[in-house]
Amino acid sequence: MALDVRTITAAEFPDWLRAKHTGFLQAPTGVEQEAERRLPHTDLARTQGVFEGGRCVATFRSFAQELTVVGGATVPADAISNVTVTPTHRRRGLLSRMTATDLAAAKERGEVVATLIAAEYPIYGRYGFGPAAWTTEWEIDVPRAGLDPRWAGPSASDGGRIDLVSAADVRKLGPALHDRLRARQHGVINRDARWWDVNTGAVQPGPEPWKEPFFAVYSNASGEADGLVAYRSDTHWGDAKQPLQTLTVAGQIAVTPAAERALWHFVCSFDWVTTVRSGYRAPDDLLPLFLPDPRAARIVTQADWLWVRVLDVVRALEARAYAVPGTLVLDVHDAAGLSGGRYRLEASPSGASCARTTDAADLALDVRELGTLYLGDESPARLAALGRVEELTPGAVAVAEGMFRAARRAWCPDMF
Repeated sequence: MALDVRTITAAEFPDWLRAKHTGFLQAPTGVEQEAERRLPHTDLARTQGVFEGGRCVATFRSFAQELTVVGGATVPADAISNVTVTPTHRRRGLLSRMTATDLAAAKERGEVVATLIAAEYPIYGRYGFGPAAWTTEWEIDVPRAGLDPRWAGPSASDGGRIDLVSAADVRKLGPALHDRLRARQHGVINRDARWWDVNTGAVQPGPEPWKEPFFAVYSNASGEADGLVAYRSDTHWGDAKQPLQTLTVAGQIAVTPAAERALWHFVCSFDWVTTVRSGYRAPDDLLPLFLPDPRAARIVTQADWLWVRVLDVVRALEARAYAVPGTLVLDVHDAAGLSGGRYRLEASPSGASCARTTDAADLALDVRELGTLYLGDESPARLAALGRVEELTPGAVAVAEGMFRAARRAWCPDMF
């Protein structure tokens, strides 16, 4: 039977969800209730399905997003999610067809980049995506960390304080705090009102019962909220009636070092808690160095996270900041024909200009590598050593190294 690749209708949404569950090896049950919750917040014009004989066998969805780039500016992004192909229909080019359709539409809408969180590493490079931000999770052995067991809050010299708050308080305080974070941290994406509703239990996020975390806010000496943490704990006790509980951080925002330090010390200060899991953090997070013994924090997860695909080279490169002045001509290869060409980038700490050119190229690279370099997390010199960036003008890699690298690593705190 013919395979029909197209956007879906509201009536087809439950079948689309059933196919998504199947592709992600989740029980294909409860889709009618899920459809009721999700349909009002789903842009069907950006939701594709592949149908065979009236049955959905592949899924693909995108939505509008804002991505913070190096320097604090934001660019409009095409965020891709819910990508599946039913096991019976693999290796038929269905993902390629849906991706090509979506990226062409995103380019037409004027979105500067496309983003996604890759479930599998090998898939998306062939569509021009590159891993642009990584994530790290630590497990802290609290007794070994060397923190003062009598710690009872931020120091008097700090002037701040920590208070437990309700989910309703988080819905009021959280959005402004997150906006302050994304104004200073490249890789962060925007959160809409529904994100806050789902992550504070105001609306049922899924079929599993909502388990509300504890929420704590750090306020500075002026009373302004500078940090927020959400956490949960298990109830494990060992032999001889010894508490061995693990506290897991569900999310943490801190916009000052004082807030960051105080919140990490706070979650490591509870009686009964012997282990703290940090949740996904930036690879260069200060967490281990906030501990008297950094070796008490061991890495348990380190992996690629946010992938970026550049759709508009000129707007993308002009939007971000550059720490040092420099000029480069980039020859960008794009097999999909969306962003390829030769571009002259002139940048300095005061701004950047980029335009198509016929000048001789200094560096040649695939659009995939441009995505990997875009948020300043990867080294042009490393990519050149791997043969993924070609130096055409002697010294051009060194120039790119100075221009593209950022002082801190990119970080995206959200799954989407």
